[in-house]
Amino acid sequence: QLQLVESGGGLVQPGGSLRLSCAASEFTLDYYAIGWFRQAPGKEREGVSCISRGGGSTNCADSVKGRFTISRDSTKTTVYLQMNSLRTEDTAVYYCAAARVLISSCFCYDFLYHHWGQGTQVTVSS
Repeated sequence: QLQLVESGGGLVQPGGSLRLSCAASEFTLDYYAIGWFRQAPGKEREGVSCISRGGGSTNCADSVKGRFTISRDSTKTTVYLQMNSLRTEDTAVYYCAAARVLISSCFCYDFLYHHWGQGTQVTVSS
């Protein structure tokens, strides 16, 4: 059973940066697609970005394109979300999720993921 733990959230001023981490219990995430999702109060959960088994990434939301970057460490056990130029509308609980896959691709729909972290709160406010 894969377990994921997010960290790195907190309070940041508009224009600031945060790096979120998603640590996996497995030795490798070679067989998983990993996605970052977020849910703001009163809104549905939305995809932010995802990374495939092969390391290719996909931006899931136009609003974060050019500001957020997903990456994976050399051990293939931790996935990061670097968030720059943060805006107040980025305030949300951020989740990482994993889907065991056979193909080298990732996807932005939450219903395709079955392993979820507990979430980490990101608050952007002055």
